[in-house]
Amino acid sequence: MQHFLELWHQAARTSVGFFWMALWAFVLGYVISSLIQVLVTQQRMQKLMGKDGPRSVALGTFFGFLSSSCSFSALSTTRALFSKGAGLAPSLAFMLASTNLVVELGMVIAIFLGWQFVVGEYVGGMLLILVTWLLIRITRPRRLERQARERMKPPEAHDGNTGDWRQKIRSAEGWQQIGQTYVMEWQMVWKDVLIGFTVAGVISAMVPESFFQAMFVGSGGQNAANPGFLAVLAQAVVGPIAAFFTFIGSMGNIPLAAVLFSQGVSFAGVMAFIFSDLVVLPVLRINAAYYGWKMALYILALMLVGIVSVALVMHYALAALDLLPSLEGLKTPSERHFFQVNYQLVLNLVFIAVTAGLLWFWRKGKRAEDGHHHHHHDHGGASLTDRVLQVLSVLAMLWLAGGWLIGWLLR
Repeated sequence: MQHFLELWHQAARTSVGFFWMALWAFVLGYVISSLIQVLVTQQRMQKLMGKDGPRSVALGTFFGFLSSSCSFSALSTTRALFSKGAGLAPSLAFMLASTNLVVELGMVIAIFLGWQFVVGEYVGGMLLILVTWLLIRITRPRRLERQARERMKPPEAHDGNTGDWRQKIRSAEGWQQIGQTYVMEWQMVWKDVLIGFTVAGVISAMVPESFFQAMFVGSGGQNAANPGFLAVLAQAVVGPIAAFFTFIGSMGNIPLAAVLFSQGVSFAGVMAFIFSDLVVLPVLRINAAYYGWKMALYILALMLVGIVSVALVMHYALAALDLLPSLEGLKTPSERHFFQVNYQLVLNLVFIAVTAGLLWFWRKGKRAEDGHHHHHHDHGGASLTDRVLQVLSVLAMLWLAGGWLIGWLLR
């Protein structure tokens, strides 16, 4: 019993420590994302993005890079672009870029996993878009695309915020919009983040290494960093399967990826796991609701082929350059000292202050808005997933609070 209580405390401490490590990166990322969403309008993006061809795909990628990181908001924006006539390849390029090439994701990966994974994330993200585009060119899903378009009534434009970005940045209303977008970003992801970090803490404290070694073939052995090709391939396939069942958004997945890596899963396996935020169950369900099941499964198949092949390419490219991250100097999450007076503390305090400022604008905007109506962000409807997430978030909070309380009592 004593042992379990200690593990519980350690799990809760690891979860909160993980979050503390990543806090400033989250805030910075969402501030940048909110600025861009308010200052760059969707119409402008649609006009520039064409049907197909290198320029369209490149622009889709670029706009995705500029846009939000929550996979659910990426899905709804992708659908809006697609329904207003952007081609399938540029639309999917947008979707992949907005979940994989995002600023805040790179920051959080750098904190948890190191620079090789950041390179893997960005270079691999680009490759993933190229592979997807190639597969679309090869498979030419014209009929599917037509059926998907027929299903969709173009969603009503909710882009009321016209006007020049220079005016917006100078006006109080502009900042209120930015504050609002910032709060919406957090509203979209806080459950994913809370559950993701809680689960990462639990797994890192309580799941034995043997489990990972059984699940990821060839992990944790003598040459775990680069086991044979078949082992690497198997891990790259297991990565998305593991992610499919965690169904946590991309930001919640990073601490889990760090746990996998510390348990000796290869670079390819960890990269495949990180890339898999678009092959999770809720995303599949939402896509099916948007485009129909055939198209949703087609997109899923594209992603899986892309993810596995790109993870392998990145792995062997780094191996060839002798740059594979080694497992030598790796601290397991529970050995880290999370709460110290260092640059992290300073950055966190700065960004907590920034958040407070944006919340102040949001409150002001909300007061002004209570007179008018306001649009709510669509998270795929208050669906089963949402309800499940709500229950899990409450459980996660109770778990964390309990773990801290025990730590205090055990002292």
